[in-house]
Amino acid sequence: MEEHGISADLNTYKWLLEGCLTTGALVDAKRVHCKILKLGLDEEPVLGSRLIEMYANFGDVRDTIHLFDKISQKSVSCWNGILTALLAKAMNWQAIHFFLRNLKDGLCPDRVAFCTALRACSGSNVHFSLVQQIHAKVFRYGFSSDAIVCNPLIDLYAKNGRIGLAHLLFEGLCSRDSVSWVAMISGFSQNGYGVEALFLFSQLKMTGVKPTPYVFSSVLSACTKTEYTDLGKQLHADVLKWGFLSETFVGNALINLYSRSGEWNSAEQIFLDMLHHDAVTYNSLISGHSQGGKSDKALHFFQKMQSLGLKPDAVTIASLLSACATLGALDKGKQLHAYVFKSGISSDIIIEGSVLDLYVKCSDVDTAHEFFNTANKENVVLWNVMLVAYGQLGNLTESFNLFYQMQYAGVNPNQYTYPSILRTCTSLGALDLGEQIHTHVIKTGFEQNVYLSSVLIDMYAKCGKLNIARGILERVTEDDVVSWTAMIAGYAQHELCVEALKLFEEMQKRGILADNIGLSSALSACAGIQALKQGSQIHCQAFVLGYFKDLSIGNSLVSLYARCGRVKEAKCAFEAVEKKDQITWNALISGFAQSGHYEEALSVFSLMNEAEVEANVFTYGPTVSAAANITDMKLGKQIHARIIKTGHESEIEAGNALITLYAKCGVLQEAQRGFFDMSERNEISWNAIITGYSQHGCGKEALRFFEMMKEGGFKPNHVTFVGVLSACSHVGLVEEGLNYFKSMSEEHDIIPRAEHYACVVDILGRAGLVDHAKGIIKQMPMDPDAMVWRTLLSACTVHRNMEIGELAASHLLELEPKDSASYVLLSNIYAVAKKWVLRDKVRQMMKDRGVKKEPGRSWIEVKNSVHAFFVGDKLHPLTDKIYEKLEDVTLKIAENGYVQDRYSLLNDDEQEQKDPSIFVHSEKLAISFALISLSTELPIRVFKNLRVCNDCHNWIKFVSKISGRVVIVRDAYRFHHFSDGACSCGDYW
Repeated sequence: MEEHGISADLNTYKWLLEGCLTTGALVDAKRVHCKILKLGLDEEPVLGSRLIEMYANFGDVRDTIHLFDKISQKSVSCWNGILTALLAKAMNWQAIHFFLRNLKDGLCPDRVAFCTALRACSGSNVHFSLVQQIHAKVFRYGFSSDAIVCNPLIDLYAKNGRIGLAHLLFEGLCSRDSVSWVAMISGFSQNGYGVEALFLFSQLKMTGVKPTPYVFSSVLSACTKTEYTDLGKQLHADVLKWGFLSETFVGNALINLYSRSGEWNSAEQIFLDMLHHDAVTYNSLISGHSQGGKSDKALHFFQKMQSLGLKPDAVTIASLLSACATLGALDKGKQLHAYVFKSGISSDIIIEGSVLDLYVKCSDVDTAHEFFNTANKENVVLWNVMLVAYGQLGNLTESFNLFYQMQYAGVNPNQYTYPSILRTCTSLGALDLGEQIHTHVIKTGFEQNVYLSSVLIDMYAKCGKLNIARGILERVTEDDVVSWTAMIAGYAQHELCVEALKLFEEMQKRGILADNIGLSSALSACAGIQALKQGSQIHCQAFVLGYFKDLSIGNSLVSLYARCGRVKEAKCAFEAVEKKDQITWNALISGFAQSGHYEEALSVFSLMNEAEVEANVFTYGPTVSAAANITDMKLGKQIHARIIKTGHESEIEAGNALITLYAKCGVLQEAQRGFFDMSERNEISWNAIITGYSQHGCGKEALRFFEMMKEGGFKPNHVTFVGVLSACSHVGLVEEGLNYFKSMSEEHDIIPRAEHYACVVDILGRAGLVDHAKGIIKQMPMDPDAMVWRTLLSACTVHRNMEIGELAASHLLELEPKDSASYVLLSNIYAVAKKWVLRDKVRQMMKDRGVKKEPGRSWIEVKNSVHAFFVGDKLHPLTDKIYEKLEDVTLKIAENGYVQDRYSLLNDDEQEQKDPSIFVHSEKLAISFALISLSTELPIRVFKNLRVCNDCHNWIKFVSKISGRVVIVRDAYRFHHFSDGACSCGDYW
């Protein structure tokens, strides 16, 4: 054109610039630009826009902006071109600045300008207030419902945790494209709202919008976080249907899903099916296998990853170190530590914490300390891990030293610092030091932290400061299941079972879903008060919540049913526990022992030995107790020998059980020896020996031990005073007993319970002060229970007080209409008073109500065999010899002054009609058998299920005198030691 003299016009240069742009001829474009400048056409808007577009596309950003600033009529398209160019060169800050500058200059942005500016914010570390300013402009210019503008804004809000605002924007869109759905679903998933992400995906499917690979990646991630593996498998089928497995990031999401759910084979199959693998692929496999305890597989993929030249991220290395720490694989962990050091990432915060955690969990505290000294001391995580290390060692001194060093170094504790040291205080019972840490918690403003509050509640509850623990719980602003569970467990551990169950009910009313620990604690509380009905309901609840295989709940159920005496259910619960541990066996043994199924308890102990499960002190305690309660001293001694053999004789619990064993078997000297041989004693030890002396009628000795207990600095409890008051009762120390009762509340801050009032009634009743005893009952702050009324009725029977006896019997029959003892005692009152018609009415009432009198029964062990006798028994193989000996002995003692008293409860006609043999009580037969069977050097030990009657008590005294034998009889109330014609009770029982 120029050679022919034809002048180029505006359109010519426009077309030339378009040609240069299409062919990428930057040199030619600059030549054309020069000609435009010479001709003065650079002010033309059309050419200016083309030049800006051209330079922007060629990546010459500086010249582009310079050119844009020179033109007088700036177009939005030029503005957008420059923004896009800046974004392409990752010059995000410059793009944002350029956008805001032109916005300030009055240039009106379109949707593309806003979209580009928001994308620039997404790729840079901008202050969030800047995003909010741009959002305000979006609203002002009318783009608040435009998908193109709002999609990056939704993404920004979601990534910054403003998920509510993101969802509000999403809901306000006029129309949603696939990018909108991806942004919102991904936002929900990343912010922990997995269920909401899945629900949104279901809405997406109903709209007919075609899902993209990014949608599937986000939804699969949500399935992983919410543990909806089955739904993830369905999505896997959709991925295959749409052909999205070729996308590496989709395959990575599937690998993450299966590896986190423990389906390693599926994860590895997807790995094999994928066309391409990247670092994320291997990181997902390694992290999944590490967290699942598959450290060997994780290390295998780690080595393969290294061979391909792919670098694992810090999270992956941390996962591998964590796996090694969990499995105690210290050598492999050290190899990883070496790799970390060589790779130059040892200073990474996550890596440092994981390395230190490895050495701590593998109990290599010395190496952990060395590493800690070389690490970044500003990292609070490292301080926390070291506090955990010293806590595991129970080294409270070093824990506090480290805590104070931390403060001196200027490192601010966080919500995970205090729990480490508080747990150490809890485990060691160091409440005073724990209270100091609590003060620090308040000063640093962490008192309202839910996690810290739960640890404080646990500490105070376990240390017995339940009121303080409850106060902290009531100040917790969130409904935190851990805090509530800690409080419930605290109540249960201190045998405040009613309070534990009330709190459990309140927790449920608040809608707080109980976890396995909460359910287990509630079941323990039910076991403590034999609340079978409520325990069964909690059992159902645990089953519905999917905890039917949980070991702690299984053990609690075994304890519940066993302690409630439900033998069949207890055994079923025991068999349902797949992996039985010591606690499972101990729960069954202890439960049976506490519910009176002593033979069952001993049978389970035998099975435990056959199963080669190692017994511990919590096994021996209830086992010895069971042997004591059936007075099987032979078995008790065998268990004692086993305790010594297994090295548990120094355990306080074992010593306490043995004291009870020998005391209940009538060998008080052995009980006393066991007590004094103990290297260490607690309140239970003193209670055992005091109760032992009390049961043997040695009241003054029991009181002497009580005074020794107080002098030794031991604090008496409810059980102690039952023993003390019983001791006073057995030896007739009325004034002393009333003073001890008074001292409970005045000196020892103990509120008397029903059993203490029963003891006081017994003290007064035995002394014949029946009216005074009745007055004590009237003053009780709680409703008298059956024990109190039965004690009063028994006293009325002895002292022939029919009026008060009838009152006591009426209350007793109302409380326990099926208890035969109540009817028998009332019947005896009438018989002694010669009120035969009333006596017969009581007996008829028993028949009408289907109540059967418990027959008297006595046991005696001769030559390793236990022999049982009933009243008038003639079933023993040596019956003839036994009765012959009985007659012989009775004749001899009659010559020495014994007079039989057998007809006091019978009228004249009955005395004539009754077969004399039925008046031969079981203890007379047992002693007669012993006289012909046992060596004269051995004491005669008889155990009876009912109270010894006056006649038998007198008979045994005379027998001990004429035979020169020591006779020890344990009845339902106490021990009687007969020797040389006298009884240890002093005829006061």
